[in-house]
Amino acid sequence: MLFLLLKQVNSMCQLLGMNCATPTDINFSFRGFSQRAGITSDHCDGFGIAFFEDKACRLFVDHQSAIESPMAEFIRNYPIKSRNVIAHIRKATQGKITLENSHPFMRELWGRQWIFAHNGDLLDFQPKLIGRYQSVGDTDSELAFCYVLEQFALRFGSEQPSLEALFDCLADIAPQIAEHGTFNFFLSNGQVLFSYATTKLHWLIREYPFQHARLIDMDIDIDFSAVTTPEDRVAVITTEPLTENEIWQAYQAGEMIVFKEGKIEHRRLTNVERLQREKLDPSLIRKTQADRY
Repeated sequence: MLFLLLKQVNSMCQLLGMNCATPTDINFSFRGFSQRAGITSDHCDGFGIAFFEDKACRLFVDHQSAIESPMAEFIRNYPIKSRNVIAHIRKATQGKITLENSHPFMRELWGRQWIFAHNGDLLDFQPKLIGRYQSVGDTDSELAFCYVLEQFALRFGSEQPSLEALFDCLADIAPQIAEHGTFNFFLSNGQVLFSYATTKLHWLIREYPFQHARLIDMDIDIDFSAVTTPEDRVAVITTEPLTENEIWQAYQAGEMIVFKEGKIEHRRLTNVERLQREKLDPSLIRKTQADRY
């Protein structure tokens, strides 16, 4: 059984995101998710998690795995409540196993902190950054994040645009980056949670009337109806499903979904030309290092 589970979840880095109508803790999901950092899989090259509180966020990162890190143990047991959470367990493909290469990454734009985490491997992605956003580490992921924020700043200037304008801009940028390889990511400024997949992401929404949920990676379940109110609503997004008795929806390749208040606000299927070429001619498919994990 454990061998089958290892085969199921052993792919690339892994992402976990949560967007909620009311401040909610992520303890249940993070308990199962963090098991994939050495127990049920081998994403052991660092972890991080960010909890938004309005414009700012609490960011915890460690080059140790989410199983070994005392910080991760604290997070598994302390209920930090937030409307937007992004977590990442790393299987290194580019960049050393160091603190500066641990996701999520954080930068400021328009007076708000922005958080980004990426799952994948980008080949020959070397944009020339001309603004204030520069990488601290040496990952393709942080470089992509800096590039996205630079494009936002160049296009919109000093004032944050509408959510719709941001969505349209990101839906233009993401497929361009995805031409270089697997590009699954989360991005948030504490107001909404942007998500994008070229290979693998899944989502579900928990809302009233709440039900039981049982983790795949641990022998733990919870009756959400006992710990929620009718006003609660929670969207959970992750690389691989976390529970065995809930219905998870898979993203289409190239799909972008924005979550707000625990529900889908916008969604769009973008055109990644590389994926179309590979569909017509499978011999063109590039198996990056991330896809082999």
